Amino acid sequence: MHHVQLAIPAGGEDGCRAFWRDVLGMRELEKPPVLAARGGCWFRGGGLEVHLGVEEPFTPARKAHPGLLVTGLRAVAAALERAGHPVTWDDDFPGHERFYSADPFGNRLEFLEPVSPPAAR
Repeated sequence: MHHVQLAIPAGGEDGCRAFWRDVLGMRELEKPPVLAARGGCWFRGGGLEVHLGVEEPFTPARKAHPGLLVTGLRAVAAALERAGHPVTWDDDFPGHERFYSADPFGNRLEFLEPVSPPAAR
């Protein structure tokens, strides 16, 4: 997969930067000029690109969501909570720890990390 795109409201670029760059540590990418004229912004980190595109009228994705595989899940959760983005833990995905949160516009996000099986005795 090359990227996932989420919708944002018009003028939401600064909120995206505060979330995707400042909280999650992703690097903002320069959009091609023809696409930059449409608004939105792009970020890359951990082998994934997230494209945020302006959609009017805007409605956040409350069920559909990207599943973001991370290393250091608890540190990511702590960073989100420090920045005012609550997390909801969910242990219903075997072999993974995971939680849900939302971007500044209410788009649902899933963060997960594989857990190591217990050592054999």
